[in-house]
Amino acid sequence: MATATAGIAVAAPDDPPAAEPAPQVASGAIVAGTPCTASARACVDLQARTAWMIRDGAVVAGPVPVRPGDAEDPTPRGVFGVQWKAEQWTSRESYTPMPYSVFFADGGVAFHQGRMDTPSAGCVKLRPSDAPVWFEALQVGDQVQVH
Repeated sequence: MATATAGIAVAAPDDPPAAEPAPQVASGAIVAGTPCTASARACVDLQARTAWMIRDGAVVAGPVPVRPGDAEDPTPRGVFGVQWKAEQWTSRESYTPMPYSVFFADGGVAFHQGRMDTPSAGCVKLRPSDAPVWFEALQVGDQVQVH
């Protein structure tokens, strides 16, 4: 069972999801300066390695640099919903700290603070100054579009 203590989330690997999330569908006009539509709360352009926060069809943060996965461990493209968050998390695969994790795709794919000089294992890494902003702004269910 997942627990939270002092802002630290702990989840057992066999924890069932709280509920099956509704499919996310991109809708609305393209937000100026981004590849995403107005329904997105977070937008990622993998080729440009850039991300934005969007509210009510307008950019409220960004563009900021990101470091996605590479050809071996690509960041998935698509429309997702934030599944859960953990202020302090450690990867179970690489034992790498993932501060300010916002999980949005199956397989443990998340926005999180990380080094910008190495590719992620499929996640979207943010600078130390940006990761807390994304963590605070994004809530479970918010739409994430990755292009």
